[in-house]
Amino acid sequence: MYGEGIGEIAWMDLSVNDAEAVSQFYQRVLGWSREPVAMTMGNDKYSDFVMTSVVNLQGATKASNSKVDENPHGTSPVNPHSLMTGICHAKGENKDMPAVWLPYFLVKNLDESVIKIAENGGSLATKIKNVGDDRYIVFKDPAGALAAIYQKVKIVSNTPIT
Repeated sequence: MYGEGIGEIAWMDLSVNDAEAVSQFYQRVLGWSREPVAMTMGNDKYSDFVMTSVVNLQGATKASNSKVDENPHGTSPVNPHSLMTGICHAKGENKDMPAVWLPYFLVKNLDESVIKIAENGGSLATKIKNVGDDRYIVFKDPAGALAAIYQKVKIVSNTPIT
C-alpha cells in the first residue's frame, strides 16, 4: 500500500484517546485485523494497534463480516497480512497529534523540507520527533490540511537519504 520513494506516502495513522474502541470500530466496519503493540509510559501499560488486511492469492482484499478479535478471513489460502495503518493512543509522543488520518510523506532531508513549508505558506503543527533514527514532523499546508513529512535513514528508491 505504501511507497518507498521520495514524495510518496510511507505510512498513515490515527492518534485518539481510545485506540482500543476506535480500532474495534475499523475492524468491524472494514474487516481489518488488529495487531496489538505493547506500549509503556511510566507505569502505564497499554496497546496501540497496527491494522492489517488479508490479501488473497489473486491480490484482492478479502471482505469480512466477522466479530471483533475473531479471525475475519476464514480458511481460504491467503498471503500474509498487508500493513494498512496504525491506530494509536494520544499519549506520550502522540499526545499532540490530531485525531485525523495523517499521511506521512517521505522526504530526502527533513530540515530542508521544514524550511520549504514555512517559505511556501505552511506551518508546523508539532516539533520534530524521532522513530529510532528516522525523523518526522506534522505540518499544516496553506489550506490548513494536516500531514507529516518523514525522513528515513535507510535507502529509499536506491538513493541514500541521510
